[in-house]
Amino acid sequence: MPTFSSMMGNQTILPIVQANTPQEGVEIARAMQAANLTAVEVVLRTEQALATITAIKQQLPDLKVGAGTVLDQSMIDAVIKAGADFIVTPASTPALLKALSDCSIPALPGVASASEVLMAREFGFKELKFFPAEQKGGAPFIKSISSVFAGTKFCPTGGIHAGNKADYLNLPNVFAVGGTWMANAEWIKAGEWQKITDACIEANG
Repeated sequence: MPTFSSMMGNQTILPIVQANTPQEGVEIARAMQAANLTAVEVVLRTEQALATITAIKQQLPDLKVGAGTVLDQSMIDAVIKAGADFIVTPASTPALLKALSDCSIPALPGVASASEVLMAREFGFKELKFFPAEQKGGAPFIKSISSVFAGTKFCPTGGIHAGNKADYLNLPNVFAVGGTWMANAEWIKAGEWQKITDACIEANG
């Protein structure tokens, strides 16, 4: 199975899609793909999230579509059935890490402390989501643990925006950052898809 970072390729942002309808999700994802992005994360925070994953995969088959906010085995099963290409979790437990390690698609477990990093490593994960990044120490925390957890890389998410993303991406143990700022809710409501494309181009530049 490919590593999470190799699946991302040269992409340094993991944009989050939160849609109220499957077609809205497709339009958001299409705008992101127009910025030459190859992977997006659909968060399971709306009733239509699973249907949105399926719709994006059907209409934009070249785009890798991940499922975020996955919390347990039943959700893992549901997102794989929906067609997800990868899984992202906001946090980790031994049971969830075991399920992810047995999973058929790449996963990015969420951690928020040194203890959780160590626990994830014990299950074989060396690429992790750091969440909520800004509230848990931000770039200084990730920098401070780089020598302790050599070989572990992070995709920080939470409180990251255009003004501070470089603080994270300049760290050697950060391979990407996740966020919602590229898909402003007002742009989505107004159908201003080009603004999402432009923001993604700037963010990934």
